[in-house]
Amino acid sequence: MDITLLKGDITQVKTDAIVNCTSVKLVIGGGSLDTAIHRKAGPGLMEECRRIITEKKNIAIGECLLTDSYKLPCKKVIHTACPVYMGGGWNEAEHLAECYRSALTLADRAFCESIAFPALGTGAHTYPKRDAAALALTAVRALLPTLACLKRVVFVCLDDENYRIYQELLSV
Repeated sequence: MDITLLKGDITQVKTDAIVNCTSVKLVIGGGSLDTAIHRKAGPGLMEECRRIITEKKNIAIGECLLTDSYKLPCKKVIHTACPVYMGGGWNEAEHLAECYRSALTLADRAFCESIAFPALGTGAHTYPKRDAAALALTAVRALLPTLACLKRVVFVCLDDENYRIYQELLSV
């Protein structure tokens, strides 16, 4: 299993799937990442999200849904509703870990060999960056050996601080 780190824009990454941190209603506004993904993918992604939400009404925190990628260089987008960090007493760590586990499981079931994660929860959802990175790596490393198709996980950090944190934690 290959775990790698990139600094850059996840909308440019060529993996089978990328993960999007979104709202429980799958509407643009989950944060700047959500907006960037929808902007780059084009209107087809929003139309697909609207069709899904019309049927489903919303997704639970930690749950994931799979859509096509439209104009993005990846094949699929996995949308997950991340918890908003409220001090740590509201089970945020378990919910954030579930975002990673659900995304990995869904990607594997969709026969994806590679997946790219942003630093989930560390933007508009205000999860502390070091805690979120440690949790992400722990969740991914624990689940990877159980997956059949997934061979490569890429953590994509847009900002220098997240990149340094992931770099440090990956070298330990």
